[in-house]
Parts: sequence; structure tokens; C-alpha cells
Amino acid sequence: MIEAEGEARQWWSRWRGPSGQGLVDGSGYVDKWSGSDNVLWKVPVPGRGNSSPIVWRNRLFVTTAEDGPRRSILCFDRANGKLLWQATAPEAPAEKLYWKNTYASSTPVTDGQRVYSYFGNAGVLAVDMNGKQVWHRSVGTITLYHGPGGSPLLYRDRLILYQDQKQDSFITALNLATGETIWKTAREERVGWGTPAAIQVSGRDEIIVSSQARVTAYDPSNGQLLWWASGNTFETTPTPVVGDNLVFCASGRAGPTLALRPGGKGDVTDTHIQWQTPRGSPFIPSPLYAEGRLYTINDMAAIATCFQAATGKVLWQGRLGQAKNEGFSASPVIVDNKVFFTNDDGEVFVLAAGDKFELLHTNNFGERVLASPALVDQQWYWRTEKHLMAIGKA
Repeated sequence: MIEAEGEARQWWSRWRGPSGQGLVDGSGYVDKWSGSDNVLWKVPVPGRGNSSPIVWRNRLFVTTAEDGPRRSILCFDRANGKLLWQATAPEAPAEKLYWKNTYASSTPVTDGQRVYSYFGNAGVLAVDMNGKQVWHRSVGTITLYHGPGGSPLLYRDRLILYQDQKQDSFITALNLATGETIWKTAREERVGWGTPAAIQVSGRDEIIVSSQARVTAYDPSNGQLLWWASGNTFETTPTPVVGDNLVFCASGRAGPTLALRPGGKGDVTDTHIQWQTPRGSPFIPSPLYAEGRLYTINDMAAIATCFQAATGKVLWQGRLGQAKNEGFSASPVIVDNKVFFTNDDGEVFVLAAGDKFELLHTNNFGERVLASPALVDQQWYWRTEKHLMAIGKA
């Protein structure tokens, strides 16, 4: 994975952090809390949104939607949760949403100069660190049922996002400074809610998209299609992760998980799939790769699985809480050699990282949680259904 560089490595500046994979540097993070225990501050968040928090220096950003589809970026003081400013995108028609989705489900990204957020019909909004609009870019009318949900990717001097939909599916790169289109490539896929990933293989950068029916790779310099591999199901959301020289793509609705060797040219289905599972893949949460192991959560059955990443061998499986269809939305993180899985009811299952299933304990927020956390300076930042909170040593 092409990870964040420079000062961005210190912060949680994008979806799944500086690694793009939910990996947390450092130690000293608490692993026990509740809706009040080890809560450093807790503030209400207006409106609805499933986007994850991101952090840059002393500021924390999330997106929200109020009064229907009125979509905004919110900036909070990381020290105390005080709302510093709100930047609202231009008005746009409301998309048809799934009941779990919101008009602010995409996680923003920042380079320390600007904050960039994708808002579906309301386009892409870029604001400076004081909330002043720098540019706005429409991407057209979104025709995907259930509405959009993927997050943009910051790659070098450009912002990359894709939108699969009923018509006019695309992947595009926008200039960070101006919002102008650098390139735009049409896509055949018609269903998908995921986030692209940037990887490097044999000295070549590739943008990986895991979506309907197949995994595709693009040249980030010009948007040219490089290779593809079939095997995904009809509806796919999880973001790919990488490790052991493989790209791991989880296919939706308990479908297969694919382990692919990146690189190649054209259709690599018969040559580059290292291993795959027959079923049990997550629908919404992304996988987690760490130290030779791949962790997933089947959000249809509440079954966590740990694979030997290089071979696909199942090391263990275990049930986490009560089985519910689409019962998990947040993606897992690993810190201090512990893996944290969070279900929609606000239960956080703390597992020992390793070759055996060991549930250490369970935390409970007492309210719904669909967003993934951000972790910086020994503090957790969580967005629940109604609140934003910081968790650490009280």
C-alpha cells in the first residue's frame, strides 16, 4: 500500500489512517471503555452521517447531513470537542438512500492544506483549514440505488474517486489545488460503494478498485485500465488491503474473498488469483491485514475469521455477539497487538491478535456505531449515531 508520507504519517488524515489499512503505530491506547468510562469528552453531532473522523494536528473533521440532504464538513477542536466551523456544500437533489446509508457516508481526506469531501449529487467540496471553500466540483447526478458511500483517495497531487452506478460509471482524478479534471475513465460496472486503494508493485503505481463482479487496476497517471480479475459478487463495498505481496479483496453479501498477485496486463483471472474463499466474506467492513494474517468479519453471521494471508488457510473462526444481517459496518483496526471489531449496536469486541481465537473482553457504547474510529496520540476518536467522542486514559 502507498501510505501517507511526511507529516501526514503523524495523523489520521484519511479513511483507515496513514496506512490506509486500519493499522495503528504506537502503543498506550486504552482497550476498555463504555459510554462514560475513559471518555475524555463527548459532544453531540448535528444531523446524520456515517463518515469516519479524520485528524490533522489539533483539528478533527467529520461530515454530516442536516435538513435532508444539506451536506457539510464539520471541524472540531481535538482537545475538547468544541465545534470550530461548518462548511456546507452547494445544494443538490437528494439521492434515494438505503436505510443505513446517509448523505454524508464518505470519509473526507486532508493534506494539511485543504479538506476534501465527496458528497454524491452535491459533488466534491474542498475547503481550507479555516472552512473557506477553495473549490467545488460536480460529478453529475448519482444514479446508484442506495446512494453513494465510497471515500476519495489522496494520491500525490490528485484526488481519486470512483462511482459505479446505473449509468455513466466512472473513475476520475481531480487536481488538488483547483478541482480540475486530470483524467476520467468510464467503467462498465453498475453497482458498488467502495474506496480505491493505491499500491506499488515492481516499481509501478496502481489504483485498485474492488467492485461489481471484478477487481480492476488503473494507471494513476492517466486512468488507463491495466488489468482485471473476475470473481467478486454483484454488490461489493470493502476497501482492498495488501500484504505478503498480495491484494486482498472481500466480496459482498458473504461472497468470496480474493487474494490477488497485482501487476500483469489485461484479464489476469486465470493467472493472478493466489487463493480465494468460497463464501463468508464481509459485505460492508473492510478486511484487516497484519503480520501475515488476514482478519475479516462476516457481517451477515457475526463470524470473525483469521486467515494465514499467504495461503488462505483458516487459522480460526469465532462468533462475535448476536448474528444479524448486516450487523457490522465499521472496519476493524489493530493496535497494541489487539484487533477491535465493532458492530452496529455499539459493541466493540477486543480480540488478541494471533493464531488462536481469544476474545479478551467487550466494550459497549450504549448507542449505535457505524463509523470506523481514528486513533492519534494514544486517544481514540469515535463517531456514534449521535455523538463524537474522545477515549483515552482518564
